[in-house]
Amino acid sequence: MTVFPRNVARRLHVGLIALAAIGLVVAACKRDAKPTSTSQLTRFDSDLQFLQAHTTIVLLSEPSGAQVAVAPAYQGRVMTSTTGGTDAPSFGWLGRAAIASGQKQPHMNAFGGEDRFWLGPEGGQYALFFKHGDPFDLDHWQTPEPIDWGAWDMFNPSPTAVGFEKRMTLQNYAGTTFDLDVKRTIRLMSNAEIAAQLKAPVPNTARAVGFETANTVTNAGKAPWQKETGLVSMWILGQFNPSPQTTIVIPIAQGQDSAAAPAVNDAYFGKVPPDRLIVKDGVVFFRGDGQYRSKIGVPPSRALTAAGSYDAASGVLTVVTYSGPRHAPDYVNSTWGVQREPYGGDVINGYNDGAPAPGKPPLGPFYELETSSPALDLAPGATFTHVHRTFHLTGPEADLDRIAHAVLHVGLADITKAFPPH
Repeated sequence: MTVFPRNVARRLHVGLIALAAIGLVVAACKRDAKPTSTSQLTRFDSDLQFLQAHTTIVLLSEPSGAQVAVAPAYQGRVMTSTTGGTDAPSFGWLGRAAIASGQKQPHMNAFGGEDRFWLGPEGGQYALFFKHGDPFDLDHWQTPEPIDWGAWDMFNPSPTAVGFEKRMTLQNYAGTTFDLDVKRTIRLMSNAEIAAQLKAPVPNTARAVGFETANTVTNAGKAPWQKETGLVSMWILGQFNPSPQTTIVIPIAQGQDSAAAPAVNDAYFGKVPPDRLIVKDGVVFFRGDGQYRSKIGVPPSRALTAAGSYDAASGVLTVVTYSGPRHAPDYVNSTWGVQREPYGGDVINGYNDGAPAPGKPPLGPFYELETSSPALDLAPGATFTHVHRTFHLTGPEADLDRIAHAVLHVGLADITKAFPPH
């Protein structure tokens, strides 16, 4: 693991400096790499240099060249990653304006990142993002501070893993107080582990990076968490760089057991137009171009264990997987407004950024792939762990096509045909 302190000199030679206390190293990234050959992605070294100029970065590394940049000051979130190799691409969306300002922003500090820890529900009578009595609109929406601002404590750093923890107290829209201990461990995977997780071989002609976050919540209070006063859930969100040729792909369950359940919830920010959302042959296709604010969700009865995206402009296949139990009965509902079914929420979400209203700028733009744990009805001292994994693969289309078929149940040709380029 490499730690980049804030304002470290930018022209250090690439190398390793042993830190005897905890075995960490300081390194600087190369400044002479050629411009990236991918049309939509920045270079990893460029993003890393920007990040380390403003905050401490923990860098996890694999012999394959894969790297993951983690920011302790931004709640231990994964900011970006790379497969390595020539002109190594950077996969995470960075909120450069928020990072560079160093100032707390209203509503949400949009630092970006491929894996950030949030808690749900966002909206509803048990919301964590709205105060009691406030209307459910953007002006009153506020991300709780412990998951939005300030560093988390780091523990057990190693070259390929690092952990963070935070004690927090939150109050929901109904007035219920939650005392929580949160821990998360970020671990970079080897190519062999990536192949095992995807249940698909990663050929030598392809490059891959994969990491997982194991997120654990403990009820640190004296009272059990109950449905009647509101429950919370873990909510992991990844922000990625959009392009006009990016399509989000979510395979869904079919058959008799799922016939009564809707395949997709697209009521978050208004119905998604048909030129942006297609459900066909057990697969959901959703535009990830960052040009139209919209969100979709897949309920537990229809959710499988993976989601992903393909950026045809840059030739990047992204896959997200998560731990179960996906068929747990209750998932919190994050829809804004008082709800008839506060535990009729979704397991997997896709979000496409865009202007929230005429004349207002987008947050990014970016697109998101998100997974949630079940609603947590924990007794005092009880815990629950939700694991979220992110993979990026580049290489020959034939290689990526085989992996897409195996994990997302659809090939690259069908993904790229879903939405013609703008």
